[in-house]
Amino acid sequence: MKKIGIIMGSDSDLPIVEKGIKELESLEVPFEVHVYSAHRTPEEAIAFAKGARAKGFGVLICAAGMAAHLAGVIAANTTLPVIGIPCSAANLQGLDALLATVMMPSGIPVATVAINGAANAALLAVEMLAVGDDELAEKLEEKRLEAKDKVLQKDKAISDKYNH
Repeated sequence: MKKIGIIMGSDSDLPIVEKGIKELESLEVPFEVHVYSAHRTPEEAIAFAKGARAKGFGVLICAAGMAAHLAGVIAANTTLPVIGIPCSAANLQGLDALLATVMMPSGIPVATVAINGAANAALLAVEMLAVGDDELAEKLEEKRLEAKDKVLQKDKAISDKYNH
């Protein structure tokens, strides 16, 4: 199975990223986590992106706030799918990062999830890998069925309480 690369622009993004890590762990998908800044460590970020395919990565997830150039820098240096997680920051609550992540030039796509949407970024990355992996696709289907069951249980509890 290909692994997923998770790159944060700062370790302050870790509390957000951990939600995605938990999803990957629950699905038993291999991953690596790194801190590379598009502005403070551009050479290392570019080297990681350029070498990612050869190192067995299938999808890269990039989490960054404010200017949020990380996903774009990574996407410009690999043909692997890149998913951007815009992270909230104090001044604009992540709107700046959302716009920076989603507004990529033609030819350099970055799939973008919601502000702080690490869980969905992880699930989208797994869905990408599952295109060629039936076992992984089955795990995703089971996860969806579990989520459905939880909602139906909550519906029953509330209906039983209020619908006489």
